[in-house]
Amino acid sequence: MLKREEVVFVLVDVQGKLAHTVYNHEVMLQRLTQLIQGLKVLDIPMLWLEQYPEGLGPTTEEIAKLMPKEVKPISKITFNACLNDEFMEAVEAIERKQVLLAGIEAHICLYQTAMGLNERGYDVQVVADAVSSRTKQNKRIGLGKMKAHGIPGTSVEMLLYELMEAADIPEFKEVLEIVK
Repeated sequence: MLKREEVVFVLVDVQGKLAHTVYNHEVMLQRLTQLIQGLKVLDIPMLWLEQYPEGLGPTTEEIAKLMPKEVKPISKITFNACLNDEFMEAVEAIERKQVLLAGIEAHICLYQTAMGLNERGYDVQVVADAVSSRTKQNKRIGLGKMKAHGIPGTSVEMLLYELMEAADIPEFKEVLEIVK
């Protein structure tokens, strides 16, 4: 089970034109919006990655504006973010062992980062409805391969309710409005 005091969220490479050309991008962007808003209500720490922003561009504006102001994107050139010292230092500084991943692309950077975190002892889950790839097939293959390696998928609504645990907490109504 996910626990609020153990979870950190990592946004992966939702950048430039690619963010608007991946498979089912409208749904992915909508779910990412709900996810980030819900996690902010629940006070979950967040990290933010950008793959070679000089070439791919910055994180798409509708997602970047939702990220906490104190969090800045971590630039990387490796597909596995765990090979980036700045990212690993940020993850370790948060001191949480459950990592939620969402973004693009499922079969490349998400897959490799999930595997890297898993190999380092983190409990990783991928927010499947807030993930995409350029093709439906690559999204399916990426999610399937992660699952085969013990990295389960979850959904925005499922994980937010799992983190809340009960309807009698102060944040419930606010989160409910976000996922409706």
